[in-house]
This record gives sequence, structure tokens and C-alpha cells, in this order.
Amino acid sequence: MKTAAVIGAGIAGIASAIRLAVKGYSVDVFEANDYPGGKLSAFDLTTERGSYRFDAGPSLFTMPHLVDELFQLAGRQPADYFNYIRLDETCRYFWDDATRLTAWADHTRFGQEVESVLGEPAGHLLDHLRDSALKYEVTEKLFLHRSLHKISTWMNRDALRGYLNLPRLGVFSTMNKANEGRFRHPKLVQLFNRYATYNGSDPYQTPATLNIIPHLEYNIGAFFPVQGMVSITGSLVRLAEDLGVRFHYRARVSQLVTKGTRVLGVQLAGEDLPRPYTLVVSNMDVVSTFRKLLPNARQPERILRQPKSSSGLIFYWGIRREFAELGLHNIFFSNNYRAEFAELFGQNQLYSDPTIYLNITSKHKADDAPPGCENWFILLNAPNNTGQDWDTIISRARQDVIRKLSHNLGVDVGPLIETEAVLDPRSIEARTSSSQGALYGNSSNNRFAAFLRHANFSHEFRNLYFVGGSVHPGGGIPLCLLSAKIMTDLVNEQASQ
Repeated sequence: MKTAAVIGAGIAGIASAIRLAVKGYSVDVFEANDYPGGKLSAFDLTTERGSYRFDAGPSLFTMPHLVDELFQLAGRQPADYFNYIRLDETCRYFWDDATRLTAWADHTRFGQEVESVLGEPAGHLLDHLRDSALKYEVTEKLFLHRSLHKISTWMNRDALRGYLNLPRLGVFSTMNKANEGRFRHPKLVQLFNRYATYNGSDPYQTPATLNIIPHLEYNIGAFFPVQGMVSITGSLVRLAEDLGVRFHYRARVSQLVTKGTRVLGVQLAGEDLPRPYTLVVSNMDVVSTFRKLLPNARQPERILRQPKSSSGLIFYWGIRREFAELGLHNIFFSNNYRAEFAELFGQNQLYSDPTIYLNITSKHKADDAPPGCENWFILLNAPNNTGQDWDTIISRARQDVIRKLSHNLGVDVGPLIETEAVLDPRSIEARTSSSQGALYGNSSNNRFAAFLRHANFSHEFRNLYFVGGSVHPGGGIPLCLLSAKIMTDLVNEQASQ
């Protein structure tokens, strides 16, 4: 019987377990926490008014077909486990000078909005979205569905198409330069610069290739799981269990037992004997995997020591009021975006006028907040954890957020906060083993960043594989799901040799 151990029940670990179970493996998933999902989890804050429910981490759902694919691989109907809707609007944008703009899913309507509010020709927007689609089509099969660390990836028709389109991919420019060349209005430049934050990068440093990201949101679409983001986790765990996968919670792996070029098994904290497995998949951060589980193995220092992506500071607020001008996704922009990123990546500090992302799931799922109230998920781009005085940073940031939101909404937000929880880079690091609390593994602030992520396989151990946001192809739900697909393809490839 082929057996597999998956270390970590993050979304990539769960997807890996499903794919391996479909291939006939007997799979055990070991999770140090007492819940699955990693960052893709949820919790409640209860008050006298009732309960506020919060998705703890990711709040934007794109590329739902990657979730559906897992059910289809298992011969199941996705709708029997998981349902979602396509959003009519992707985000509402706010600036301190009272400018407000809604990004509609319908391109024509979005273009009209851009012309009406900013005076930017709609054609500029439509050209940008077409260019984003082209970049994605050229890079998808080459970079997102294959290992970059296999020679076969670079010797096929998809690779040839990539070489021929290299000048159009923006490898030698930055996202900001490309957007300034496309748009006249600085607010629209800022709007599209923000997509660098989707993998924790700086738009003034990261390659313009990352202008593929808007394609996911505007051309494929933004979606909302009808039972909240955590239902992605719940539905996939249910599918995995239906396939015979065994989840072990509060089961911390302390070591990988190796001999020669193979991993013999996993050693759990508190157990005397290791558990033997045919193959092992680590969904643990790659830095923690090597430093903690493989301290005697060759350490890929060049990759492990790469600068990390940004992290996040999250306030979860129960608000005892509803705001009609707010939607599911809302952005309140900084007045000096360049200064914000210079502070974030240059000084490892939080800017005093931070850009605020505000997510309110009760707009689509009313029982996420008591009647007449809203559940506010507030995310600030934050530096990764390098030992800053986080208590002071959090206290100051809280006041900055209240000030900025109060100014934009015309009401003092502070007294409306009925209950609160906070997640900062320290707690992200502790709960998820993410190195320095980075949300997306290594930084993407240079043109070679894609090659500075660890491979989905081990160069030293033939039966050890890696998935999740710290390895190829990167962080975020879609890329984590694709890392599981790449891993399984590599397992199949090795089995056929």
C-alpha cells in the first residue's frame, strides 16, 4: 500500500492529500493546531448583541475552478460540497479628497466609471485588462502549472511562446512604471499598483510581469463563497475525509527521519517511534521545514535567506452600525503610496497614513453580524517580523485607522467598535510557522523572484515534496492549490521513471 504523510493542513496540504488519495495513496495529514486551514480559518466574537463571525485570513476568492477541479478529480459534484457566487463589483475605492470609485465586474461599466470619476479614457482601462489577459495566457502554463526546476519546463511549445513574448511580459520594467505609462490619472495608477500587495510586494520594485494579477479579478472574476471563505477549507476537508484521508490535529511533527536519499518517516512530538511513509509532503513553511525538521540536511541557504514578503496587521471589529456606502471589498488609499512602501520595505515599519483594506462579509452573509451591525475585517500592509515593538505599532495603527475611516465615512468610528481581536506578524508566525510572519514566503521585489522560491521537490531526498505559499509558484489560494497540482505531477513523473 502506498502511504503519504502531509505536514500541515493548510489549503495546499489539504489539496495535496486529496490529489494523493485519488491516486491511491493512504494519506495522513498532521496539523499542529486544533483546526485545519492555516490562514484560511475562522472564529467568532460574541457580545450581548449576538455573534460576529470572521474569516481569519484570505478574503478574496478568485479562480474557483481550481477548487471545483478537486471535487471533479474525485468524481464528485462540487455543488454537493461547496457553492459560491460571482460578484457584480470587485471593490469600492476611497480617497481622502472624497473621490470614490467602484470597480465593476462588467468592463464597460467599469470603464464608464473611470471616465466619469477620473476623466481617464475607458479605452486605457480596457487595454490594460487585455494586456493583463495576454500576460497571463503566456505565463500560465509555463510558470504556474509546471516546476521551474525541471529542464523539461523550458523545452516545450509553451516555453517557446514565452520566449517570443518576453518583451511584452514586463520583466525589465516595474509595475509602477508600466502603469504610469498606461494611465494618465495617478489614482488609477495607484489602483492598479495595489495588485503588487497580492503577493506581498512593492509596486515600485516588483516586475511589471505581475500585472497579470488583475486578470484573475477582472477577466476571470471575483467570487464569494456563500458560507464564507472558511467553507473552502471545510468543504475540502470533508472531501478528503470522504476519500479516506485521516486528519490528526494537535499533532506536531518534530523531525523528518532520513537515511541516504530517502525520508523514512515522520517523528511526532511526544511519540517514541517514527511513522513510516512512502512519501512525505511538507505544507510547512520551507524555512521552518529545513531549520526545524531537517536540521542535518543540506540547507539551501541562498533561498532560505532571501528577503521575505510583507506581512499583515489585521483588526477584527464588531461594528454596531451599518454603512450603505461600503461593500464587501473596500480600499481606503494612502495619500502617498510611494512613501508607504518605502516605509514598509525600506524601514520595516508601518506608515502613519496606511492604505486600509476593509472586508465586510455580512454584506453578503447577513448572519455574520447581529442585526443592524457589520463585521469589519481590516487589513494593513505590514512589514514582516524582525523584532519591532509591535505593541506600540498596533496601538498607533489603531488610532490611524480610526482617524482615516472616520474622515472618509463622516462619522467617528471609534465608539462604534463593540468587540475587537487583533492578528499581527508575531501571531501569524506563531500560528502558521510562516518565517517572520511573511504572508507570501520570499519577496517578489526583483525580476528573478520566481526562481528564488524553493522547488516543489527535494534535491536531496527522492520522496520529499513541498507545497504552499513559501514555495513555487507562490502565495495566495490559487497558487497554493496549483502547488499541490505540480507536486502530484512530479510524483507521477517519478513513478513512471
